[in-house]
This record gives sequence, C-alpha cells and structure tokens, in this order.
Amino acid sequence: MTASSRQGPGALPSGVLCHGSPMAAQTPAGTAVVALVGMPNTGKSTLFNRLTGGHAHIANWPGLTVDLLRGRLPADSEGRPFELVDLPGVHDLSGRSEDEAIVQRFLSETPPDLLLLVLNATQVASQLRLVLQMRETGLPIVLALNMSDEARRFGVRIDPGGLAQALSLPVLPVSARRHEGMAGLLAAIHQGCRPSQEEGIPGPAEGQPDDTVRRAGREHSVDGRGTDPLGPILFGADDHQLEALRLELVERFVDQPEQLLRPHSRRLDRLLLHPLVGPLLFLAIVLVMFQTIYALGTPLQELMGGLFDGLRDQLLVPLLQVLRTPPVLRDFLVDGVWLGVSTVMSFLPIIFLFYLILAIVEDSGYLPRAAFLMDGFMHWLGLDGRAFVLQVMGFGCNVPAIMGTRVIRDRGMRLLAMMVIPFALCQARLTVFVFMAAVFFPKPWWAPGLVVFGFYLMSFAAAIITGLLFKRAYPNREAFVLELPPYRKPSLHTMLRRAWREMNNFMVTTRGFIVAGAALVWLLTNLPPQVAGAGPTFASRIGSVFDPLLAPIGMTPDLTVALFFGFIAKEILLGAMAVIHHTSEAGLGAAMQASITPLQALSFMTFTLLYTPCLSTVAVQIKEAKSRMFALRSVLWSMSLAWIAALLVFQGGRLLGLAGG
Repeated sequence: MTASSRQGPGALPSGVLCHGSPMAAQTPAGTAVVALVGMPNTGKSTLFNRLTGGHAHIANWPGLTVDLLRGRLPADSEGRPFELVDLPGVHDLSGRSEDEAIVQRFLSETPPDLLLLVLNATQVASQLRLVLQMRETGLPIVLALNMSDEARRFGVRIDPGGLAQALSLPVLPVSARRHEGMAGLLAAIHQGCRPSQEEGIPGPAEGQPDDTVRRAGREHSVDGRGTDPLGPILFGADDHQLEALRLELVERFVDQPEQLLRPHSRRLDRLLLHPLVGPLLFLAIVLVMFQTIYALGTPLQELMGGLFDGLRDQLLVPLLQVLRTPPVLRDFLVDGVWLGVSTVMSFLPIIFLFYLILAIVEDSGYLPRAAFLMDGFMHWLGLDGRAFVLQVMGFGCNVPAIMGTRVIRDRGMRLLAMMVIPFALCQARLTVFVFMAAVFFPKPWWAPGLVVFGFYLMSFAAAIITGLLFKRAYPNREAFVLELPPYRKPSLHTMLRRAWREMNNFMVTTRGFIVAGAALVWLLTNLPPQVAGAGPTFASRIGSVFDPLLAPIGMTPDLTVALFFGFIAKEILLGAMAVIHHTSEAGLGAAMQASITPLQALSFMTFTLLYTPCLSTVAVQIKEAKSRMFALRSVLWSMSLAWIAALLVFQGGRLLGLAGG
C-alpha cells in the first residue's frame, strides 16, 4: 500500500512502503502498522488499552529519538498480524511543539499502513480541523468518535454516515470506556489496511459511491463559486481553507447545543473551581491520597517484606549451602544483592496504590480542573496550568513529566518547567518517606500521612522559590488554552491495568540500577577485607571526606553513602540502607532508629526530596533542553536548595531542643 501520488505540502512521499522503511527494523515482516493519533483528552489511552488488551511495551522507534507505546492488535481473518503505535497527543499537525514534530516526522519518514484518528465526540466541532490536516497526508484513515455515549448525554448529535461520505473514510462512533463499538472499530481497522481500488488513496466507506467527494463538492461550496470543498484536502490547503471546510462540515453533520447539557458538571465546578474553596479542596484531596497510600500500603509492604525474608531463609540460603558457595560470595549474594533488591521490591504495593489513585484523579476529569484552578498562581511563577499538570505527573516519575514539556511551545517556559518539575515528590521518593515516617513518627495514627503531606507541601514551596528566582532568566509569551472535559466515572479495569503496567515498568526500568547499586553498596561497606571489622571501609572513608559539608545538616557517614546511591536512583535508597545495616526490610526500621534521631531523619528526607532526583532525570534534561549547561545549572541549584533546607531543619530543630528526638 502506498501513499497518494498526488501530493500537497503535507503529503507523504509516494511509493513508500511501510516494510521498506526503517520501521521494519523492529516490526516483524508482514505486520500491519496502525498509528493511533488524536488530541489530548480524547480517551486515546483508554482506547489503546481496549484494542490491545492492555498488553503493550515501550520501545524506541527507528528514526525517532523517543520511546513510543506499542501493542499487538488481534489478527484479521487472514491471520495477518497488526501492531498499534500510540503517538503523542497533538492539537495541530502543523504546530511547533516537539510532540507535533514527532508525529510529523513519524508520518513522513515511517508512514504506517493506517491512521486510527481519535476525536472526542463531545468536542467534535473544534477537532475536525485535525481530521482535515491528517486527510492531507494521503494515508488511509479510520476515524473513531470516542466518548459517543457522553456526546448523546450532552445533546451533541453527529451524522457519522454523512461525515464518512463527505470525508471518504470510515467514521465510527465508539466508547472505549464502556467497550461500545470496539468490534466494529477493529473490523474497520482490518479492512482499512487492505489495498484500495485506487492506489494510495483511501477507498470509500462501505456502501459509499466512489465519487462521493466530488458529488459533495458540486452540491456545496466554500466560496460560493461551486468549487469542490473537499478537493483541496488531497492537494494542500491553507489555514483559511481548512477552517472554512471545518465550518461547512460542522454545519452539515454536527448539531451541538450552544451550552453542553452538563448540569452535574456545572454544579461540581461551582464548588471545585471556586477561587477560595477550590484550592482547599485540592489540598484535602492530596492529603487523603497520601493517608490512603500509607494506611493501605504499609501493611502490604510489610507482608511483602516478610515474604521475601521467608524466601531468603527457606530457599536462597539452603540452596547456596547445598552448592557449597564460598562464604564471601554467599554474604555478597544474601546480605548484598538479595537484601537490597528485596527491600526495594517490598515497596511494589505502595507504587501500585499510588498509580491507582493517580489514575482516579486523572480519569475522573479533575486533573484539568486543578490545572485551571492553579493557572493564575502558576502565571505568577512564569508558568501556566500545563506546568501544574506536569508537576502532578511528576508524582509518578520526573522523567516522563519532563518529556511532557514538549507540549509547551515557548522555549523559555519549557526550560523553566524542566527546572521546576524535579522537585515533584515522585513515587521513588514517596516510598522512602512512607517508610521513614512510619518508623520515626508512628503515633498518633494520622501522623505518618501528615508528615508525608508536609513534604508534598515542601516540594511545592521549592517549585515556587525556583519559579520566582528563574522566571526572568526564562521568560515566556505563550498563551494557554485549556478544554475542561466532563466529569467521568473512572473505569476500574483501565485503572487497574494502568497501575499494573506502571508497576511492571518500575521493575523493568530500575532492576539494573537496583542490582548494581545493592552490589556496590555491599562492596563499599565490606572492603577492603583486611580491615573489615577493625578499620575504615571504603564507605566510611567516603563519609569522612564529605563530613565537613554534610555533618552540619545531620548526615552520618552511613546516610552520606546512601545519598550517593540515591543520586543514581532514589529507588535504591532504602535498599542501600538495608545493606549498610546488614538487615532486611523487616529489621531496617529498628536499625535506623538505633543509629539516627527523628531530627536527623527529617533532615535526611528533606535533602532526599530536594536534591537531584536521579541520573535519568539529569539525562532527560540534557536531551530535552539540548543544553548540558542548563542541566548543570539545575543540578547545582537543587543541591544548593537541598543543603540550605536541610540545614534549616536540622539546626532549627536543635535550637528548639529536638536534637534527641
């Protein structure tokens, strides 16, 4: 199948076969590649999960410098395999953001067999412009009107048959959340990847005459002169023509009330978007989130820790004894690698719960409203509501949140956002705080959750300070437009799938760091062997070197070594502490209580929150900013702020008489 030979400015090179492109390097021969495209907030991710069954993986695409989510679709009746590639959400194919550039480059350099274009049916009138732009590529397209159930409920009436005839492509109303229309959509995808009657030009929808586009053009015109309204789509149209075409299509096939029928949404918005009540409710929601994670996650984490201890005592140690493993190697494997890895893995339930709760906040439609609510405040910092959303995304992981800054077109604002986001309390740091809060501040029952919430507020304070200090260095002039989706009942299946996938991604992406870090910590704390138990180890020497700098903030040599490994990845912080104290997760709390005071623990958590999240964050800052100097400035600033804040916590606590607890 080829792209259209009649090319406009947005068309793809003719005669380019999918499997003759670099795409074939990672896609098995004979596989039909379907690209999933759409605007943000169209339910694209939910649709992807429905079509792929939630079985997907993230991989780099040949010719692109980014990772894309890829999943298998069911084969067609002839047994041909299909792969679905989820492209970044875009508003405009001719835009200047990096996400839009990625989509443009993907479509031009590695054209897929089919475009699956997703629109939000409740906002179809404004989103048809993207359809017209995609139509210019000459690629076969299947148009999915997602959230059609909501459109009906809000009084939006669409004529999918009329749109299909006018656009000469299949148009299917679906609801990914309710699993409506999925079978028909899959059949249209299979059909759309078969060669059409006219090479390179998508064939008409089923039952549609081949000359529909031409006939529609003779009956209606854009400029009143009887010209073909959809003809320019295949030959290239300027912005004025595309807008005129969009308005004509809306007039003919879309009946949308001036104000969508959303009585429940309007009532909730009056409360949640109230300038005074809204921010207080937002903070209350976040507090409940952290309390829930602590209340449910801590018992599950202890259960996992006990399970790993049982595996060590009943399986690993006896197996090494049977194999007559040398004592040094046995200690390395049991007290080094196993202790470090099992301690980190015991926090998987907390990670799962975190992403489950975050999915509820996002899928319910509340997150864009939080962005709207905070937009005025973020503007004061030189940012806008998008930066707030990205900051919330940073709760999961700072790396994808920084990559998400591509939606910000203004370079100054984007750089400022990339400097602010690393202060977000990511899930890796969250596991450290949940554990240490439970160990050092266990009573009353609400204290641990409140301590974690306090560090969440501290992360926002750090973001505020950073924004105020650097907004003049990174000025911006970009306007911000935000569409508020309706409130929705989150899909339990989708939320569980997402939480499970993110937890698996955590294990896959961090396993190398965790194993290597645990092994290296054991070596540093047990070498050189000739002085083990009698003289300084490599770890204690490292701690002594940095003692003049870190002792004023309450760091012991053991905490200093842990902080060094936390610079690699925060996921191995507690694993490193377990190896340093020669204990498992079950005994780590008691060991830490015996070695440091609660005030030192607070200082340690403060420094952990504010200093550089991990090497991966630094790497993605260099990649996205295309500037090593920017990344260095960000690291130096975060290190300085972390030291100052920890100094205030520790020395301030001592002045208040809290040094002993």
